[in-house]
Amino acid sequence: MLLAAIRIALTAGLCLVLAALPLRAESIWRAGAYTFSDELGGFRILSAGGSGSRDDPIVITQELYSASPVTMVIRAAAPIRLYTFGGQFANGFLHMVLVTVNASELAWTEFQFELQEKLGQPSVFGDGLSFDQRRTDSDTITSAGFARFSRDFEPYDRLLFTDGFVDPGKQADFAFLISDFTPILTFFLVQDPRIPLS
Repeated sequence: MLLAAIRIALTAGLCLVLAALPLRAESIWRAGAYTFSDELGGFRILSAGGSGSRDDPIVITQELYSASPVTMVIRAAAPIRLYTFGGQFANGFLHMVLVTVNASELAWTEFQFELQEKLGQPSVFGDGLSFDQRRTDSDTITSAGFARFSRDFEPYDRLLFTDGFVDPGKQADFAFLISDFTPILTFFLVQDPRIPLS
């Protein structure tokens, strides 16, 4: 009888602990020849569509829950074949639009993106991965929410949007081209919303 009572108490205690933990249900979305995942946490992908071409960019709608960096995992979901267009192959060129909802309680004053071939290690010039670094006058980079942008290519590939403001509950849209002249199966897009300095 005492053993049964202890089991019930332990089970009830475990249920309370598990109920207090946040649920983490990752979402993986396919668009064009790639998949996009929020598996590393801190944000949630709500939808994805498009082929990744200039005329039909991949459009991802997402919510970010804090002003801390989050990382999207991008994987080739089709065979890699450089310079083969049409959507049936992962070709290393992704025109993207990120519709990004500020689901945090803090306003954003800047927003930075960084590409990584290895998680936690900035992309370098020699890996071929960049925000269209072969063109200095890129017309593929725009934002609804921020008026200016700058790009850094060495020793990393970063794209910083400035001169804007995104209140909690509002959204900003970012459009850019990711190019990879030596495509790999998996790479990472770090997203870093910035808050006002106090």
